[in-house]
Amino acid sequence: MLQLINRLKQKMLPCYLVTLLPGFTLVEILVVATIISLLAGTGLVSYSSFVKNSRDARRKADLEQIRAALEMYRSNVGAYPTTAPGQGLPFGTGSLGDGTNTYLQKIPQDPKSNKNYYYLYSAGDYTLASQLENSSSCNSAPGGDSCGTDYPCNYCLGPYGQK
Repeated sequence: MLQLINRLKQKMLPCYLVTLLPGFTLVEILVVATIISLLAGTGLVSYSSFVKNSRDARRKADLEQIRAALEMYRSNVGAYPTTAPGQGLPFGTGSLGDGTNTYLQKIPQDPKSNKNYYYLYSAGDYTLASQLENSSSCNSAPGGDSCGTDYPCNYCLGPYGQK
């Protein structure tokens, strides 16, 4: 009888060992999947916010570069360029120059939409404007959210900096 029990144990031992092999339960797999999805979601939101902030910083830097070129233009010519019909810079997206001097080789465009920045000349003053994606990092435009026109913007620059 003892020999029979020992033989049964030997035959059942491999099956017994198979059931004792380490593995993951469904609950453990669900917990890990939840943690990974939460980390991925947080990373995606952070990345999206980072991209918006970097495009806004580019817009601000572009407007400041155009403003500096306009100031150099005014100091040499004596006046700012006048506004062409419609919205946008009167010198297009080419260069800003007065025929003899070039103040800006290529007028930058919006990094997301590739549209021109808004430029309005009025009685010795001008407004440069853009629509920022993160409205909490911008100043309020005169006239609400449109710089006083139908052009959507929430960040404006003038001859003396922010408007």
